[in-house]
This record gives sequence, C-alpha cells and structure tokens, in this order.
Amino acid sequence: MSSRILSWHGRQLKLNTRADVEPLLAGIDPTTIEEIHLGGNTVGIEAAQALADFLSKATSIKVADFADIFTGRLITEIPPALSAICDALIDKTSLVEINLSDNAFGGRSVDPMVPFLTQNRSFQVLKLNNNGLGPAGGEIIANALLKSAELSKAEGKPSNLRVVICGRNRLENGSAPAWAAAFAAHGGLEEVRMPQNGIRMSGITALANGLAKNAGLLHVDLQDNTFTEEGDLSGVAAWAAALKAWPALHTLNLSDCVLSGEGEVPAVIEALVGGSNPKLHTLQLQNNNLEAATFEQLADAIAGELATLRRLELQWNEQEDDDEFLAKIAESLKIRGGKLFATDEDEEEEDEVSKEDVEDEPAAAIPPAPPVVAAEQEKQQKTVSDKATDDLADLLSKVSIKST
Repeated sequence: MSSRILSWHGRQLKLNTRADVEPLLAGIDPTTIEEIHLGGNTVGIEAAQALADFLSKATSIKVADFADIFTGRLITEIPPALSAICDALIDKTSLVEINLSDNAFGGRSVDPMVPFLTQNRSFQVLKLNNNGLGPAGGEIIANALLKSAELSKAEGKPSNLRVVICGRNRLENGSAPAWAAAFAAHGGLEEVRMPQNGIRMSGITALANGLAKNAGLLHVDLQDNTFTEEGDLSGVAAWAAALKAWPALHTLNLSDCVLSGEGEVPAVIEALVGGSNPKLHTLQLQNNNLEAATFEQLADAIAGELATLRRLELQWNEQEDDDEFLAKIAESLKIRGGKLFATDEDEEEEDEVSKEDVEDEPAAAIPPAPPVVAAEQEKQQKTVSDKATDDLADLLSKVSIKST
C-alpha cells in the first residue's frame, strides 16, 4: 500500500481513547498523507480528537473517508466526535472528497458538519449516503451548501462542488426546495445521486428546476422517488424540461419513479427521443408503468436521437414477452455492443458473464496490511458488531430498496 494512504478500513477496531489511536499513528508523517480510510471501525470522542490532531497537520489530504465509523456509539457521542473531525478539515485546500456515508446521524447530529460544509470551499465530492438525515437534517445540510456557494460568489470564485451523493436519507419534500436552491447556486455539478428519499412531486419539481442550472451534469440518479401524484404529471413535465439543459448527460436513473400512471408516454421519454441528451449512454427506467407506446418511441429513436445509448433497463414495466418493439431495441443495442435489460433473466445473464470474467482473471496478489508500529501489532483486536448500525439505518431510512 502506498505510503500516501492511511487505511484501517474494515479492521473492526474499537477506538475509544487517545491511547487507542496514537500507537496507530506513531511514525507516520501527516504531511505526506493524501488519503485516509477509516470505515468499518468505531470511533469515540477522545479517539476522534486524537485523529483531529493528526488531520490538522495533514496538509496534502485529498480523500477523507469516514464512512461507517460510529457503530455502537451513543447519540451523545457522535456530535462532539464528528465536530472534531470536520473542524480539522475546514482549512484543507487540498481536499477533494469527503465521505460520511453509513453513519446513523439522524437530524440530531448534522450541526457539527455545518462549519466544514460552509467554510471549506475546496472539496469537490460530498458523499452522505444512508445517514437517516430526515427532512430537517437534509435542510440543514443543503442550507450549509447554499451558504458555501454564496461565499464563493461573493469572493468572485466559482464553486468547486462537482458531486453530491445523498441517498437513503428520507429527505422528502420538506428539504427539497433547500437542495434545489443549493444546486442552482453551485451551478457546476456533474453528478447528483439522491435515490430512495421519499421525495414526492412538488419536491421533485423543485429539484428539476435547481438542477437545470447545472449545464454540465453527466450523471443523475433519482431512483425510487415519486414524479406524479393522483394523475398530476407536472413533476414529469418539469424533468422533461430540465433534460434539455444537460447536453452532455451520460447516465440517467429514473427507475421506480412513477413516471406514468395510465400507460401514457411520459414527457421525459418524449424529450429523450426528441434528442434532449445526444450523449446518453445509460438509461434506467425500471418499474414505471411503461407500455408498448413508450417502447415504440424508444425503438424508433435508438438509431437516431439515442444513437449513443448502450444500456437500457426496462424491467418490471407493462411489457409482453413477444413485444416487437422490445425485440427491435434489443437487436439495435446488441449491434452496437450494448444491451437491453427487459427481464430478470437479462440481469442474471449479465451477472453470470461478470462472474465468469472474474473467474478467468488471474488471482491478484494480496496487498500488504497498512504499516503499524510493533506495539499495535501485538494488541489483540476486538471485534464489534455492525448490526446496530444496520438496524438503526434501516429504521431511519424507512424507504424500500430495489435492485437496479
């Protein structure tokens, strides 16, 4: 492993005090570290403060991966521990990515992130997936990002934020307008993933309007949110309009989004087959009540307006086994080296091919464990169960999970 990477990932360390952490850091020059990966361990307040002391000297840090570091911690422990870690990163102009996913913050523990999110305007990638934020917590995060964009604008500088991943967080309609405002203010986003958040039509419409201000979007994932409501299609219409603002879009995931209520061709499909996104490569439309009329339009567009499409996912729609339009789509994609996924069997076939490819590859050498001092090597590692985090995250997220 590179000496520029500090990783304790998956070691199931229970780090409570400074004495637990300091031996792990002994002999490591923080100024040389570019990546730190601590997921799969559990960090208490004193241990977080020791880590913060190290991070404060990590002047070359690019990736700060603190996903899944609070397993089994009391809700009273998380805010001060999180505050110590985030505050140590505020002045790090080298930072590119921060990952705080899979920590069961809930709305009660988001405030410690605000100073970092507002004041560090260097990072480009924010990962906050499966944190149980809820509408209130989501709004706090979004408002912090909005403030960051406003501060950059006041200084005459463009935003550096490019990627926001915030799925499985129950953001709902309550936080959607704040997220929309933040997205619009940043303006340079390239990837936004917000699946499984219980956002309904009014919130979806707000997000479409905010994201439309980001002309460079390449990847958008709103899977398992709701675009229509009791026959009202205004959410779908808003997204159809927004699609035209993203000429370089590569991947679009609108599976499980209730795009069609009565089998009509959704406005987003009409926009796509009309050429709204000429560089689209991957289109995911599973479980959207789509019928033959939609498949016909897609089949006709494959050779024209969707000439770059390589992957189309249509499982769990209203298709017949012998649908002529699906057959036409499948053949057209196959000719260009792509694939249509219309049934579970299609996905299983790909899984089998992927498995065979892996089996055919020569076994990779096992990388050496991260260097640690002798004293730490002799210490008996104690395992901690991550069941508490899984259970709590499931309770907090309260959303369904579907394979895509």
